[in-house]
Amino acid sequence: MARLTKAQREWRPGMPKKRRSTKVMFASTVLLLEAFVMFFATLVVFGLRRGEFPPALILGVGIGLSVVIVFACAVLNKPWGIGLGWILQLVLILTGIFEPAMFLVGALFALAWWYGIRTGIRLDREAVQREREQAEWEAAHPDQAAGPAQPQSP
Repeated sequence: MARLTKAQREWRPGMPKKRRSTKVMFASTVLLLEAFVMFFATLVVFGLRRGEFPPALILGVGIGLSVVIVFACAVLNKPWGIGLGWILQLVLILTGIFEPAMFLVGALFALAWWYGIRTGIRLDREAVQREREQAEWEAAHPDQAAGPAQPQSP
């Protein structure tokens, strides 16, 4: 039998599903796209600047940075996760030192990161308010509240 996760073991019928953060989903999307771009930028630098830098250094740093960016997706829920994302935005911009086109690419990703975080926070706040208002309405109107249909007794 397969092992159950903690959430699966604690689940009971009728429990509301825990809401995922829109901010974290947007941030994860931007970071994963950055990881792909970083990997391909590594290949570009490897192909164009192999004579200027040792190939092992180019591949090691580039692939390592891609892995760190993917790791950052896993820690976005931590208090320091978004800060790590901002640091990675600066690092991505600074890769323009080795490939000048990355200055523009990094700046555009930093802009996408900022917009995703800002919009995600706003949407999360609106969702919490909407859930609170729904709970208040259901408490005030228990006979009209949404939920599983109750069988009518004759």
